[in-house]
Amino acid sequence: QHYWLQGQVAGGDPASLGLGPATHPLLAAVVALPVSGGVVLAGRLSTATQPWISDHDVLGTVLLPGTGFLELAIRAGDEVGCAVVEELTLRAPLALTPGTGVQVQVAVGPEDGAGRRPVHVLSREEADGPWTLHAEGSLVPGALTPAADLTE
Repeated sequence: QHYWLQGQVAGGDPASLGLGPATHPLLAAVVALPVSGGVVLAGRLSTATQPWISDHDVLGTVLLPGTGFLELAIRAGDEVGCAVVEELTLRAPLALTPGTGVQVQVAVGPEDGAGRRPVHVLSREEADGPWTLHAEGSLVPGALTPAADLTE
């Protein structure tokens, strides 16, 4: 008599791994952190799956542009109800080697008394490699009001 489990977990579906879908082109999954109230969004970046990143070549090195970090922070803020990126400081460039990819995580911490939440963007090249902090900042609830009419 066999005692092994019969089913297999589908690898491509975040829900099958106990994660929520991030519904974002750069981020695939979201994990809510119930103790702290924060979240972690995760994905994988590569020039093969996001070929537009290759257009940001600086002296022969493909880098994720600063607006890419901002987009990741905005998506993380949307997940926790903080639509405004109050501050985002870039700490280190995120270089992509053609033919390889990097794991990316965007971590949002618990809110302080004023509703502000810290955000960190990290990456690593290998599954067991060290994490590099690329950007950190703060998110706040609210809505952006443009200073001018942007309809044209």
